[in-house]
Amino acid sequence: MTMTRKKIFISSVQKEFAQVRRDLKAFLLGDAVLRRFVSDVFLFEELPARDQRADTVYLEEVEGCDIYLGIFGYEYGFEDADGVSPTENEYDHAGRHGKPRLVYVWGSDEKQRHPKMRQLVSKASNELIRRRIEDASALTAEVYASLVDYLDTSGALRVPPFDTSPCEQATLKDISRKRVEWFLDTARRERGFPLKSNTSTQALLTHLNLVHDQKPSNAAIMLFGSNPQKFHRTAEVKCMHCRGTEYRRPFVSMQVYGGDLFEQANLARDFVLDRIDRAVGVRDVSITAPATYELPPDAVGEAIVNAIAHRDYHSNASVEVRLFADRLEIWNPGSLPGTLTMDSLRHDHPSVPYNPLLAESLYLARYIERVGSGTQTMIELCREAGLPEPQFEQREGFFVTTIWRDCLTPDVLAGLNLNERQVKAITYLKIKGEITNSEYQELTSSHSQTALRDLRDLLSFGLVDKIGTTGRSTRYRLRKKPNINPTNPT
Repeated sequence: MTMTRKKIFISSVQKEFAQVRRDLKAFLLGDAVLRRFVSDVFLFEELPARDQRADTVYLEEVEGCDIYLGIFGYEYGFEDADGVSPTENEYDHAGRHGKPRLVYVWGSDEKQRHPKMRQLVSKASNELIRRRIEDASALTAEVYASLVDYLDTSGALRVPPFDTSPCEQATLKDISRKRVEWFLDTARRERGFPLKSNTSTQALLTHLNLVHDQKPSNAAIMLFGSNPQKFHRTAEVKCMHCRGTEYRRPFVSMQVYGGDLFEQANLARDFVLDRIDRAVGVRDVSITAPATYELPPDAVGEAIVNAIAHRDYHSNASVEVRLFADRLEIWNPGSLPGTLTMDSLRHDHPSVPYNPLLAESLYLARYIERVGSGTQTMIELCREAGLPEPQFEQREGFFVTTIWRDCLTPDVLAGLNLNERQVKAITYLKIKGEITNSEYQELTSSHSQTALRDLRDLLSFGLVDKIGTTGRSTRYRLRKKPNINPTNPT
């Protein structure tokens, strides 16, 4: 079902709670969860001037709201000809029109409370459950708890995932027939998909549960749309080739890939493979010479597709692919499902797709596997390539996968008993590839003999190779595969 977002009416004595009212509105519209369910928050003081009685306006706004939120403080406020304040009129009017009422009583010193406000608090206490709060922080916490409870009770929180929801403003005309035909052929070849290549677009989407009442779902647009970013602007992949080992501008190169998810996955993978080392073999079994990349291509593709399939599409952030001199990082907006831990990713674990319908179509095209084995596959491929295991972590609202380009990760270097000069030189070598004795001296502010001793140690440790024999032409080059065990360096 499609959830109707709610309009909230905030009622209180304006002068007593001027800042609190503004802060509460900002919270309701800015919270990552509540902003999905709240369309607007009404504050009377924000209305433009108009030729209409104030009491008529605020009562009309009460009728048009979905939830009444009252803050009852110490003051009672301006009284009309009948001796009733706007706050009490709004409270009563919301009750007569059957609006859900959430009431918060500010403070506990009843002697300081206006007599008519004490009567209003007593009336509210007899009619509904109200909460007492002492400050703005408590108010925010109580309002959040109340709204979550209301949304859960009304069924609003049990909304379908992003990919099952209809894509607003989209029609079947926004689906690419070319991409549909490609998918039908690919899924039939890769997974024995039963539908033939001449199947109509609507029939395919219906079969995949991607259309509702002639309206394509978000998943349909993301997978087969002619221009998905028309409806979901940040559903894209940003690829950055960084200088050195730090995330810092200017980048060597940067590309932002839109289009459908299949296109994004292909282009982002190619971005990485085009910028890492590749060794070409001999044509001994076919006319095509085999190529060996420094990073396993399938591990790179798996990490990128996982990010695309399992990201939080409610987030305004994009998937980011960051290629450094020593590692590849894939940043995915969102977090692991509550049933999984970072450690469980390294072992057999259930598949818990964040976007089930997206994952299903990516599986049918053999972009991912269904059984939750993607992270284990990455680990195995990196081990086979003589690289450290990938690293999985939660950082700043993102799930981050790191694939190391060499064995000398920070943890490995820490276990090798190197001095600070040598660690600094290793970082330099990852970027520059080679170093001379004089460059080592300049880099580490050391003397010639110290530099020579440090470099000989790195040579004996099997971390570098010596190029040339004597003199100024002697250079030291970082080994791509040092003589250490990346999973157990000591």
